[in-house]
Amino acid sequence: MAVKWAGGQSSILCLNASKEGLVASGAEGGDLMTWSEDGTPVGHIQFQGADDVTSVLFSPACPTKLYASHGETISILDVRSLKDTLDRFHVNEEEINCLSLNETENLLASADDSGAIKILDLENKKVSRSLRRHSNICSSVAFRPQRPQSLVSCGLDMQVMLWNLQKARPLWITNLQEDEIEEMESPRSPGQLLNPALAHSLSVASCGNIFSCGAEDGKVRIFRVTGVKCEQELGFRGHALGVSQVCFLPESNFLLTGGNDGKIMLWDVSSEVEKKHKSPTKHSHRRKTFKRAAYTKQSGNSDASLKNEEHGKILPKLSIEHGEKVNWLLGAKIKGCQNILVADQTSCISVYPVNEF
Repeated sequence: MAVKWAGGQSSILCLNASKEGLVASGAEGGDLMTWSEDGTPVGHIQFQGADDVTSVLFSPACPTKLYASHGETISILDVRSLKDTLDRFHVNEEEINCLSLNETENLLASADDSGAIKILDLENKKVSRSLRRHSNICSSVAFRPQRPQSLVSCGLDMQVMLWNLQKARPLWITNLQEDEIEEMESPRSPGQLLNPALAHSLSVASCGNIFSCGAEDGKVRIFRVTGVKCEQELGFRGHALGVSQVCFLPESNFLLTGGNDGKIMLWDVSSEVEKKHKSPTKHSHRRKTFKRAAYTKQSGNSDASLKNEEHGKILPKLSIEHGEKVNWLLGAKIKGCQNILVADQTSCISVYPVNEF
């Protein structure tokens, strides 16, 4: 069962946690809140203009510094006094969907509805790069750990891109629609609908070479970066509806996914990649069926996870019936224990202790 952190005023859209355990949430209507480790609200600000707060990021080097995007604006705040904005930037032309800091914390990437990614030089307080290749909304952007000049992006144009900031164009592009066309041509179960592969979310593992993408077609894709190119290592269906969030747990290859079907799942990506290279067809159907049944409730609806199970494919290590469409997922240590924090259509944060499963 989840612990509910209550006290918000509107639907929470994004989450982040500092190294010291403080949690920040951004919500509709310009609401930004900070929460203590026991779930008590400790700070609040409502930005003028009532633009949704779509992304929040704590500074790794200075845990009291918080970056937040609201509308077309990026604000830098001190969590000890949220009313006092340290700095403010208006560099994007349309609403920002995602922020990402590189490891050296001298560059901040902001992806927006125009498809552009602005790279803000935080030391000189100016835009150092404007990356324009997405033809539709750029929904997610992420710097790669250990590579401060490299980042990945995805968008509602169904494209995933690898960038190096020394070049003005992407090093590599893949179109997820090609994947979708292949599936449309293959046999599928009666009543199974295939939504377009609009890419919603990206997450890069701590090694920097593995990243995941979640899309509207319900598919989770795992890519490996090799030099200036990427290869898709895995592609699997775990959700009956679109995958709204993917999130690697810190310092691990365990991947959290959340969907519009109200489910949250945990996957052992490294284990599955290893299986694929060794023997992609040899999986224990009976054992995996039992594991899934232990954690999930059966439903009369068409279930993509069950379809995978019947074919002996990848199954999650954990599946939670959250019940609400997932807006944001975060793996964070709270009071020394690993937890899954979930933002959904409500004004509460749901906290699931991983150790219980």
